[in-house]
Amino acid sequence: MILKGKIVHVLGAGRSGKAAAMLAATEGATVTLFDSSDEISNPPVGVTPYPGASLELGKQQSCDLLVISPGIDTFGDYVAAFSENANEIIGETELACRYYKGKVIAITGTNGKTTTTELVQQIMTTSGVSCVACGNYGMPLSEVVLLDAVPESVALELSSFQLETIKVLKPDVAVWMNFDADHMDRYASIDDYKNAKLRIFENQDSNDLAIVRDGEEVGELAARKLSFTSESTHADYSLSGDWICFQGEQITDISKTKLRGLHNAENAMAAIGACLEIGASPESVTEALVKFTPPAHRCELIRSLDGVEYLNDSKATNLHALDSALRSQSRPVVLLAGGKQKGLDYQPLLPRLKQHVTHAVVFGEISAELATLFSEAVETKIVNTLEEAVLLGASLAKPGDAVLLSPGTSSFDQFKGYEHRGDVFRDAVNQLK
Repeated sequence: MILKGKIVHVLGAGRSGKAAAMLAATEGATVTLFDSSDEISNPPVGVTPYPGASLELGKQQSCDLLVISPGIDTFGDYVAAFSENANEIIGETELACRYYKGKVIAITGTNGKTTTTELVQQIMTTSGVSCVACGNYGMPLSEVVLLDAVPESVALELSSFQLETIKVLKPDVAVWMNFDADHMDRYASIDDYKNAKLRIFENQDSNDLAIVRDGEEVGELAARKLSFTSESTHADYSLSGDWICFQGEQITDISKTKLRGLHNAENAMAAIGACLEIGASPESVTEALVKFTPPAHRCELIRSLDGVEYLNDSKATNLHALDSALRSQSRPVVLLAGGKQKGLDYQPLLPRLKQHVTHAVVFGEISAELATLFSEAVETKIVNTLEEAVLLGASLAKPGDAVLLSPGTSSFDQFKGYEHRGDVFRDAVNQLK
């Protein structure tokens, strides 16, 4: 892609937008960075910042290339205004992929993307192949392209927002973790959300690989396909006891790692399959997994006390994440759940609660609603705060149980974000005697 002498407009002055603007300017374009906020701090060198950008202003602009940040609605009025006189419209990730020449392992899904992305980076690096985790997690791909030492491979986490604006992005390996309803505030239907994610496979051919969780409906694929699951032995990657296996052959003992839960075993399967395709050595897989520390707030083991494991899954901000966390547990669970009222239907969780949960402790804005519903499946108690939930959960748990914080909704009723919620849980658990 030749940008020298071209006019490039970038919408959104967050990290992705600034990275795209810097890349375009480095390639010789005349770049303007637009944002609706009153101020754009620290704009890239050689880029013209334009704060306070309005719809009316957008309609008056013309450019050779319009680059959209993922946080801006691709189909909203703001983008429509700036698009009227733009020759081409793409996103930051699409811009960067036109300049990146290494191997691309792209990961999407409703849940599990970040852990899998980090696992890919760990395995590739352990194998001696330089790799950077980027995209929807870590640094934008545009920043990776601008590094002094550009890595040989990238673990590219992709959200539906980023996939909306691709054109030629062609992953060497595309990983589909799972799919469930989310982001319904942005999409008109669940099909629109799924179709955006399915674009990860759009440009692949028979030289590429698709890794898909067994049972997921992704349509016909041009790429070769491998499957994975922890629920049966019929997939290419499966679980036999504590062993991750490929077509029946043992690869690594997951019990030797810090990864907890069946969903993390599936994250590891997807990462292993992707990395072996790109050139990682089989010997490096176990070494990498043993060294790996899972991301905080994703079924993170905080401590074991009196035979009880305390797990922080504060990142579970939707129903699918909560369901996955419960499904993955091999121990009886005392569940701590609750938070902001998002208008979600928790009825489908009742069979999972009956199967895995001995007691539920609910808190937050949605506590009364959850207590009424969850009581149909398990004994449920209401408390006001997360700290109270930890104390009560500890008193209800027996040796061999797990006390699991997996809220199933967002945290903004009582916390700054899921990280803050998880930190409060960690502190409360560490204070238990």
